[in-house]
Amino acid sequence: MATMESLIGLVNRIQRACTALGDYGGGDSALASLWDALPSVVVVGGQSSGKSSVLESIVGRDFLPRGSGIVTRRPLVLQLQKTEGGQEYAEFGHMPQRKFTDFCKFIVPKFIFSIALVRQEIQDETDRITGKSKQISPIPIHLSIFSPTEGQPESIVEDIEKMVRTYVDKPNSIILAISPANQDIATSDAIKLAKEVDPLGERTFGVLTKLDLMDKGTNALDVLEGRAYRLQHPWVGIVNRSQADIIKNTDMIYARRKEQEYFYTSTDYGHLASKMGSEYLAKLLSQHLESVIKAKIPGIISLINKGIEEMEAELDRLGRPIAVDDGAKLYTILELCRAFDKIFKEHLDGGRAGGDRIYGVFDNQLPAALKKLPFDKHLSLQNVKKIVSEADGYQPHLIAPEQGYRRLIERSLNYFRGPAEASVDAVHFVLKELVRKSIGETEELRRFPSLQSTLATAATQSLEKFREESKKTVVRLVDMESSYLTVDFFRKLPQEGGPTPTPAPGDRSADRRAVSADRRGVSVSTDRGEEKGKYPSDPLGDRYGDAHFRRIGSNVLSYIGMVSETLRVTIPKAVVYCQVKEARQNLLHYFYIQIGRREGKELGELLDEDPTLMSKRQEIAKRLELYKAARDEIDAVAWVR
Repeated sequence: MATMESLIGLVNRIQRACTALGDYGGGDSALASLWDALPSVVVVGGQSSGKSSVLESIVGRDFLPRGSGIVTRRPLVLQLQKTEGGQEYAEFGHMPQRKFTDFCKFIVPKFIFSIALVRQEIQDETDRITGKSKQISPIPIHLSIFSPTEGQPESIVEDIEKMVRTYVDKPNSIILAISPANQDIATSDAIKLAKEVDPLGERTFGVLTKLDLMDKGTNALDVLEGRAYRLQHPWVGIVNRSQADIIKNTDMIYARRKEQEYFYTSTDYGHLASKMGSEYLAKLLSQHLESVIKAKIPGIISLINKGIEEMEAELDRLGRPIAVDDGAKLYTILELCRAFDKIFKEHLDGGRAGGDRIYGVFDNQLPAALKKLPFDKHLSLQNVKKIVSEADGYQPHLIAPEQGYRRLIERSLNYFRGPAEASVDAVHFVLKELVRKSIGETEELRRFPSLQSTLATAATQSLEKFREESKKTVVRLVDMESSYLTVDFFRKLPQEGGPTPTPAPGDRSADRRAVSADRRGVSVSTDRGEEKGKYPSDPLGDRYGDAHFRRIGSNVLSYIGMVSETLRVTIPKAVVYCQVKEARQNLLHYFYIQIGRREGKELGELLDEDPTLMSKRQEIAKRLELYKAARDEIDAVAWVR
């Protein structure tokens, strides 16, 4: 079974670890504070109510700053450590290797300095944080005492109350409410505050100071016996040293004897003497603190284990610190690139959203662009006449205007360059967006903004090369259609030089060709005028009439429709082969070659982390260290096993 000293010592050790690692409760951190979970005694009271004197009486040593106005401008975390014999000394959390002996000098190995008192160091440490302008700070000063024996701003009041509340609001704090006996208890600042945060009085201990300074013929029995203000714990009266005793540096042991003598000889308080005084208060607080610690330990263990699990998971998410050697840096960069490349491929292959937009380019955007090409205008009657006549030159064509056909077809095919190149650009845009999205979704990269930027630049450069090659390829597809026309298509057309039977009623083969062209993605608009769905009865008649030129336009349009259908299929193949497939297989190929040539300093620049993430990781690592140390401390206590 653990003793009271081991339990309180356990909390003291955990508190010291908290202070050393910067956890003193409160703050805006998303991580739970171990400090807040630890039971502690918080001394509160109005200005000059005797807080410092009560603490000194409990400790039995004279060490706190004194003076007029607000002297104690930072919280003081005071721990009493019992030692087995040896010299008495004090130790500050911010000076862990220096021991203050006799409270008038401190010892550093091999050297003894007689220039710093404990009281002076408290004042100096306060000024280091707050300056000498009477400002206050919520950052505590941590002081442990080891003994073998038992001008301020206008908002100062509001600031102090806010700071005090951060301590007394905690459900694990024990409130030591200090009130002077020579003032009305109803106006006590400490009692007002305690009543607000602890309305049932379950964790409040009332301490009445300055009993010896009350007006003659008056006493504080109504308060001490719980009639004026009832608490669940008994009120304790304290008689502090007088100002004359402090000036004369009266010994604290002698002061305690005088305090006991006052109560036992008092006609008002003699019947309460055994439950009055600083020694009784210290014993009462120790016993209560022991019971609170026992009750809170299971919850503290649960908090520690949960916190360790959460912080280790968060460190894994943020990434562990980078090794310093060049090989490890290069390996880290390559691993990060592989993580990005994996996510990018998942977008393309359908594991993540985005790759389907490429199919949308082929299935919607390209066909729509082909249908919008201005073939109606290009193959209008007037334009067909003009182009055929220009192609004939001074000698009109005799049978079929072959040069006119070729010129009409070649100029029509040039219109396909626009949709072909637009498809390449649209896919390029989708791939760039997927690169940006994949970098953002690669959690491992978030801590390295320089590498993110370099990776994005390298991937974009590769995509530009793929786009250039893809454009060359789709333009070649269009040019190939212009360089060699499909002869069989024209051989199957009705010959103008021979008799052409009049189509039987209902024979709409010519119209079917037009419909076929429309299905291939080309808008068809033929105006047969007076033909009314049939060829002229005399094809050898006026060879240069409107019907003749309309037939030429219709034939060219049908051919363009066939080519359009072909390009609608081949352009996506070329784009996928030149851009999508290359991006999937070789997006970072050039980057890998370049990164292998970089020196250690350049590699380190790529792994220059975001300062915010570095700070967050350091904070979590420190807190994880604290929690593990606290767990070890608890495991070392016999009763936990």
